[in-house]
Amino acid sequence: MQTESTPKVYIGNHLSSSAGFLAMGKHATKLGANTFAFFTRNPRGGKAKEIKQKDADALCSYLKENHFGPLVAHAPYTMNLCSDKADIREFAKNMLLDDLQVRMEVIPGNYYNFHPGSHVGQGTEKGIQFITAALNEALFEGMHTTVLLETMAGKGSEVGSRFEELRQIIDGVKLNQYMGVCLDTCHIWDGGYNEETFDDVLDEFDRIIGLERLKALHLNDSMNSKGARKDRHQKLGQGEIGLDILKQVVTNPRVKHLPLILETPNEDEGYAEEIALVKSWF
Repeated sequence: MQTESTPKVYIGNHLSSSAGFLAMGKHATKLGANTFAFFTRNPRGGKAKEIKQKDADALCSYLKENHFGPLVAHAPYTMNLCSDKADIREFAKNMLLDDLQVRMEVIPGNYYNFHPGSHVGQGTEKGIQFITAALNEALFEGMHTTVLLETMAGKGSEVGSRFEELRQIIDGVKLNQYMGVCLDTCHIWDGGYNEETFDDVLDEFDRIIGLERLKALHLNDSMNSKGARKDRHQKLGQGEIGLDILKQVVTNPRVKHLPLILETPNEDEGYAEEIALVKSWF
C-alpha cells in the first residue's frame, strides 16, 4: 500500500484495451505499473467496441483502490486531422468526437493524447488551421478529459516537432483550458532538442507554451542521433539518448510528478524490468 512517505512515481506502458478495462488495470499492477496508456480503438482506427458503463466503473474503482495516477489514453495513429484529403480529415474528426464525447467520458479525469498529424504538403499553417478547427468542434464545456498534443520528431510533414507549433494549436482552440502537452523523449531528441541540458529545454517549453500545460511524458530511448527527425524508439539505455540523460530527465524536479508512459519495443518482461528501473531512480 502506498503511504505518505512513498514517492508517487506514476510509471506504466501501453496495454491492449481488447482484453477489457479492468483486465488492463490488473495487468498494469502485475507489471509493477501504477498508470498505463491504451488505444481508444484499434491503432489503425475505424469503429470501436461499445464500452459498458459497469466495466468502466470497475476500472475506475480499481484505479482508486490501487493508487493509480492519471491514465494517458492514445488516439489511433491514423487520426490525421490535417490531411490533404477531406474524407481522411472527416474520418479523423469523427474518431476524435467519439473518443472525447463518449469513450473518455466514462473514465473521467484522465488524459487523451494524440499526434497532431501530417499536413502532406499543404504547409504547417494550413495543417494547424485544420487541427484547431477539429478540436473546436470536439471539445465541450464541462468535459472531464484533458486533451494532450504530443511532441513529434518532425519526420516528413509532421506538425508539432517545435514547441511554437503546439502553442499555435493551443491558441487556436477556444476551450483551451482542456488542452495540454505530452512530451516524448525520443521525439524531442529526434526533433533536435538537447536533453543533455533538459533544464534549458524546459525553460524554452515554459517560455513558449507554459509548464502548467505539460501533463505527461512518453519515456523512450532513440535509435537515432539527435536531430535525425526519424522517430524510431529504443529500449531504455540501448539507444542514443542513454540512461544517464533519461534519468536526469524524469527525475527533474519540474516534471517528476508527471505520469510516465513507456513506448519502448518490449514484451511484458522487458516492461516490468524498465518500470522497476525507473522506480529505482526515485
